[in-house]
Amino acid sequence: MKKIILFLTLILGSLVFANEKPLIVGMELAYPPFEMSDENGKPTGISVDMAYALGEYLGRDIIIEDMAYGGLIPALKTKKIDIIISSMSVTDERKQSVSFSTPYAKSYLAMLVNNKSGITNANDLNQKGKKVAVKKGTSGHTVAQKYFPNAEILVFDKESASILEVSQGKVDAFIYDPLTIYRNWTRNSETTTPLLAQFETESQPWAVAYRKGEEDLGAQIDEFIIEYKANGGFNKLADKYLGEERAFFTEKNVPFFFD
Repeated sequence: MKKIILFLTLILGSLVFANEKPLIVGMELAYPPFEMSDENGKPTGISVDMAYALGEYLGRDIIIEDMAYGGLIPALKTKKIDIIISSMSVTDERKQSVSFSTPYAKSYLAMLVNNKSGITNANDLNQKGKKVAVKKGTSGHTVAQKYFPNAEILVFDKESASILEVSQGKVDAFIYDPLTIYRNWTRNSETTTPLLAQFETESQPWAVAYRKGEEDLGAQIDEFIIEYKANGGFNKLADKYLGEERAFFTEKNVPFFFD
């Protein structure tokens, strides 16, 4: 009897230990206000708050691993991280490598153009002699190749480098989500113009990425997202981090991330 009790104790102890194993969340802390660092270098933002809420829901500690956006999926596949929460769009190409949760937000692509570029809509950009800046590995990178085959596409590792190229007139346009376009326009209003009209055919759903074969974890994440959304969690995050921007988007009748 004592042996049975000892055996059961060990089993229960193992289960508790497994449940308490930290969940390592990969993200690039370079996309405020979703993923960023505060003045002390501590991770903060919408995705960070969401990650900690997920950890609380699962009963697991959260470790945030900051890494380059292009390295997130390779890190997930090699088990350096457990999931990705980094404003990642669900694409057919990515679904070949990883699995995705139910979407928790949606976005689309817009353009920041140089004031001297002569570009007033997406069609103006698809011609020889025009230059398009994109951030490596993003949806903007993929979509630019599809929609602007006649333009020269310049790939940068950092968003800031792309913005600088547009502001200085070295490229004609930068393609990214409308929030990023709006924020960078406010900082470079004398040299740039935001074109917020959606030019691609579909919105880009954002979801949590996890390893293929780990469907149990995926199901738990889905349950969390559904419950968190129903309880107004995403709207609270939007109010906390994006109050001014949300008001602007509403005024301009531009779709918002959590609408």
